[in-house]
Amino acid sequence: MTLVAFLQASNVSVYSGSWRYPSAAADYLDLRYYQRIARVLEEGTFDLMFFDDRLAMPTIYGDSPAEAVRYGARPIKLDLSTVLGAVAAATEHIGLGATYSTTYYQPFHVARTFATLDHLSGGRAAWNVVTSVNDAEAQNFGVEQHFAHDKRYDRAEEFIEVVAKLWDSWEEGAILDDRANGVFADPERVHEVDHQGEYFTVRGPLTVPRTPQGRPVIIQAGQSGRGMQFAAKWADLIFTADPSQEIAQEHYRQQKKLITEAGREADTVKLLPMAYTIVGETETIAREKEKIFLDELVHPMASLTLLSEVTNYDFAGHSLDDVVTDELIDSVSGIRGLVQGVRRHVGEGKLTLRTLANHRATLLQGPRFVGTGPQVADQMQQWFESGASDGFVVAATHFPGAFEDFVRLVVPELRSRGLFRTEYTGATLRDNLSLAQPANQFAKNEEATSA
Repeated sequence: MTLVAFLQASNVSVYSGSWRYPSAAADYLDLRYYQRIARVLEEGTFDLMFFDDRLAMPTIYGDSPAEAVRYGARPIKLDLSTVLGAVAAATEHIGLGATYSTTYYQPFHVARTFATLDHLSGGRAAWNVVTSVNDAEAQNFGVEQHFAHDKRYDRAEEFIEVVAKLWDSWEEGAILDDRANGVFADPERVHEVDHQGEYFTVRGPLTVPRTPQGRPVIIQAGQSGRGMQFAAKWADLIFTADPSQEIAQEHYRQQKKLITEAGREADTVKLLPMAYTIVGETETIAREKEKIFLDELVHPMASLTLLSEVTNYDFAGHSLDDVVTDELIDSVSGIRGLVQGVRRHVGEGKLTLRTLANHRATLLQGPRFVGTGPQVADQMQQWFESGASDGFVVAATHFPGAFEDFVRLVVPELRSRGLFRTEYTGATLRDNLSLAQPANQFAKNEEATSA
């Protein structure tokens, strides 16, 4: 199975109460913090570690950052290119991924950032493609409101087309390094892309040569119909959030069908549900940890603040005990899918904002594997072998302890069952994921040339 670690360059893990856990490390503004986590994950032979990101502090609730700051609801987000540079220097094998937005960045910037990381890490870069989520991010980039859903994906389609062209603008073997004759590179193998589209005009070439992977690995997490189509066309790894094994199996079948319809081999794209793992030396210890994380550490106001962030709706005028009505669902962009996911956990009775917000803050819409190392391995094996996933994106309750527990208690179990590698065997991230290097769209067809 493929194992990916999900991180935040932040005061918290993806679980917003993690900063309060007694053993959670507090040196998240020190590069050594991220290097320590990376070394643990590399010891566990994880394929990839990648960082989520937002381009704004959560400010939708009450039109203010006050509650996010007060309760530690992800108010800190460090620049990921700097973080990954530090991690690359401290590791040798693990893949290094970052989230970059197609809505508020430019294709040349993103292409150069990830091509540089791919070279400097020896072929380990991955880009998590997102379209961003709310007005707070828009307002940090001179735009009053976030683009509508379809417009964001229209822009993202063109954005990634341009990035792919830029990554391909240097062919293999372009650098000659002919010092005797003073010829550095072959200009016939370096191409201006001359892209002129609806959203972007980019001349090129990129200022970074063809990378060790050809192109960095692409991660995508679209859950909507448009998002699934986008992932089918572009993604190498698809990051999902399915609350049950049965739902994950159906999602898996649908997404693989879309990949085939997009003209790609379905088994070359990996579907990876995000899963919390809470591991203990005994089941009692694991269940006690679960209770602490889910019932005691997340402040209700932090939950509501994060619900406002992800739905782009200000819930300040509502009480936590307000019932989530059909009228509210219809008026809030982005809430329908979240409500459907939560109802799969809690049933079809009355759903309050408190329950909805807590599920979002603790990301309960994905599976949660709790128990001893063998018990967690049992649950992961069941999903993996039932056609529900090709592996998992493992989310940590706290840093670095949750990953330390997983590597110490679960990874040996997976290895002993033949479900996971014992060592890295590939030279690049694509090698370790068994992904082929993409063809260069500018390279001449050798057969046609010779004919």
